[in-house]
Order: sequence, then C-alpha cells, then structure tokens
Amino acid sequence: MRFFEMLLIIVNIFLLVWFIFAKNKSQRQLLIGFGISAIITSLHGVIEGVRWQMIPAYTVTVVPLVILANRLISKPDEGLANKKSTAKLITLSTLSVIYSAIAVTLPTIFPVFTFEKPSGPYKIGTVTYDWRDNQREETLSPVSGDKRELMVQIWYPVDAKAEGEAVKYHSDEDVFAEAYSKVMDLPKIIFTNFGYIKTNSIENAMISNQESSYPVLIFSHGFNGHKNQNTFQIEQLVSRGYIVVSIDHTYSSVVSIFLDGRVANYIPQDSDSVTYWNEANEVWVEDAKFVVDQVEKLAKADPDHRFTGRMDMQNIGMFGHSFGGATATQMVMRDSRIQAAINMDGFPYGKRPVSAKGLKKPFMMMTADEGAGTEDFAGLIEAILSKDKNAVYNKNYWLQIKNMTHMGFSDFYLFSPLYEKMEGVDIRRAHHLINDYSLDFFDHYLKQQPFKLLEQTIGDHPEFTLQTN
Repeated sequence: MRFFEMLLIIVNIFLLVWFIFAKNKSQRQLLIGFGISAIITSLHGVIEGVRWQMIPAYTVTVVPLVILANRLISKPDEGLANKKSTAKLITLSTLSVIYSAIAVTLPTIFPVFTFEKPSGPYKIGTVTYDWRDNQREETLSPVSGDKRELMVQIWYPVDAKAEGEAVKYHSDEDVFAEAYSKVMDLPKIIFTNFGYIKTNSIENAMISNQESSYPVLIFSHGFNGHKNQNTFQIEQLVSRGYIVVSIDHTYSSVVSIFLDGRVANYIPQDSDSVTYWNEANEVWVEDAKFVVDQVEKLAKADPDHRFTGRMDMQNIGMFGHSFGGATATQMVMRDSRIQAAINMDGFPYGKRPVSAKGLKKPFMMMTADEGAGTEDFAGLIEAILSKDKNAVYNKNYWLQIKNMTHMGFSDFYLFSPLYEKMEGVDIRRAHHLINDYSLDFFDHYLKQQPFKLLEQTIGDHPEFTLQTN
C-alpha cells in the first residue's frame, strides 16, 4: 500500500474503535476526528490518486462525516449517549472487524507496487520508437499488405543528477487493462490500478557522458508478454552502464500501442506442434535481427543526436524470457553481432537446433525448479554443459533457481502477493538472484570485468544450483 493509503486505513480503524468503545465523546470531537480522515483522503487523492480498492476506506471517511455534520446543523451538540446494549456493541464490533479486514485486504492484494531503486551509479533515461520493416509482410494483420511494425523501447544511462518525472509502467493503462482482461479472462477492474505504477525511468533524458559508449543488450519478452515486462531487471542493468533495447513482438505481445494511437491486440496461436512453434519463433528472430539493424543505424547517425557514437556495437548481448529466451538462444547461434546471451526459462524452440557440441559463445540458461525446469530443457542443458576447445572463454552456465516458477522471471508476480502465496515464490529474492547473475555474466563477457559471482559459486546452494561446462 502507498503511504497515504496506509495512513487513511490506520486512522479510520482507530476512529471506529474510538467511536465504539470510548466514553464521554462529543459529536464535535468525532467531527474533528473524521475531518482529519477527510483531509488525509484529500491528500491521498491529490498526491497518489483514488482507486476502487480504497472504497471501504472512503466510505468510512465520508458517511460518518455527513451524518455528524447533519446532526450538528439540526441541533446543538449534546454529546452522544454512552450506553450501548451488549447486542449493539457486539454488532458494531463485528462490523468494524469485517470492515478492517476488507479495507486492509483489497489494497494489499491489488497493490500499486513499486520497483526497487536501481543499485548502480546511473539514473535511467528512456525513449520509445515505432519501427516498420518494409521488407517483411505482416502475416497476422487483419489488413492485407501490412508490413511488420514493431514498438521498441530503449533504456540508457543518465547522470545521477538528472531530474524529471518518472514514466508510467504502461503508456495507456486503460488499453493495457482491457488487454490483460482478455488474455487472462479476468474482470478488467482488477487491472485498473496499473495507471498508478511508476518506473524509475525519465523520458527523453540526456544520456550520460561518464563513459564514451555503453554495451547494448537486446530484450525479448515471453508470449503474450510485453516490452517492459522485465522492468525489474532492465532498470538494474541500465543503472550499471548498459543500453537495453526491448522489442514488442506485435500480435504476440499482450498489446502493442503504436505512436499514432493504433492498437494491435494479442492474437492467440494455440498449437501442440513443435514444428509450428519453431516456425513461429523464426518471426521473432527476424524481429530481433531487424531491431539490431535499426540500432546500428542509431549508433551511426541518430536523428535526435542521442545515441550517435554512444552505443558499443562491438559488445552486444541478448536476453529473453520464455519464448523470448528461445529467441535469444537462436540469435546467439545465428547472428554474429550477438556476443553473449541469457535464456530465462525458455524452451529451445527455433529452426536451428542446438548442437550437442555447445553454443560456441558465452551463454547462460536460467530455469525454475518446478515442472519443466529440468526435463523439458534436458537437451539444451546437456549441450550448454558440454566441453569444447573454446570452453575456457566461451563458457556456458545453468542457473536453476529453487522455489521458483516460470512467471517469476518477469514482473508478473509483483502485480499481487496472491501469486507469490499460491506459487510459494519469494519474488524479490528471486529477482535479486536474476539481477546479480545477469549483471555478472554480461559484465564479464561484454565489459571484460572479472567475475564476482559466477565462477565463485559453482555448485549447490540453499537458493540455487549453478553448473558450468
């Protein structure tokens, strides 16, 4: 819960207890008490914004205030009767307990969550692009002849003194709430609080001059995910000196909103055929290649003069979740520009199978320990743990996180603590592990820094198991 939300609920519970049990209270005293509650409600509305989860708290503020005000207007303050029957006292106490439970539970299970402050020396800037690939037809578009069009968001380091308002997690909360509702088959109202979620990123901020250029990381989301679904991870990497470029895979993301306001909703592609998904992944691979092409153009001559000469195109990495993790695996095998990659719990779909001799480039596989964490990835795990003559440098790693599930590799479980309780995941702990090992991996292979974790923690640990070739 946000600060004024917590304060309002605490004050209202205190007022109810006072109203029920206190003796010698006057109408004016109660009016002052609930007046303070009204002031807190106003501050909450102006600073934080009202939301439906707080309706019980608003009700306990407004209704007593109106009743008390009417009583004071209609007759002088003569105090309130102190005698209450036992039955009435029990009824009021029971109702107060029910109210307190509802008032606390609703904003708790549907929170306006916050992302942790980035741990690095940089603040974060962000800018969004709408890129059209005129060489490819859009096969999923309802309009014949459409070209493949992608929304791409770039995050980049800015100076610690940079100022500006943090951008929202979702650019259009109503469109995203509708999209989540359709994809998850849940009431739209559950997702309306997304409009209050802020990131740590500043739109169009000046890129930092602290370093001459920054390594580039490409991110690919999971099926029916979206380009900023791993904000928990992206912002931490950027704060440590990386430029992260994230792709919305149109019609496969939960929704894409183009710069002119057009909306491309998720189109289900249900199939049990591995061949089908191998072909589908090829579209994502081509998306990634196209985006790297566009990034190369920005690095050479950015029309906005932001990224010209500031992107280290000799050190490009890629990471992805689920189907995006499969895309990262294909890219590190097939695109010479990608120097290292991380696959987060992504089944190895793709037109090119992983060789039993390994990937020949630095690679990390992160998996959950539930379900598919071992059996479904057996072939890929065996391949990345194989030895080859270049294993001294091009090492592959398998990080298996304990008490973890597939969606824990994204922001998803931050939406409600119910997900954590149902799945038994400590999401903040899991995110710390993901961030620490992602950073150590890319720092070594893209920035040529010594390992701080990977080589030092090979083996079994209470929270994870780490293996290498």
